[in-house]
Amino acid sequence: MSNTAAPHPTNKALMALFWAYVLIPLAWGVVNTLLQAMKLFS
Repeated sequence: MSNTAAPHPTNKALMALFWAYVLIPLAWGVVNTLLQAMKLFS
C-alpha cells in the first residue's frame, strides 16, 4: 500500500480550536458547580 494522504486531512489547529471551544466552557461549568456545591456543605 502506498503512503498517501487521507481524503480529508485533519487541520490540527482547527481541531485544537474546536476542542478548546468545547472544553473551556465545560470546565468553567464544572468548577462553578463544585464551588456552589461546596457552599451547601460548609
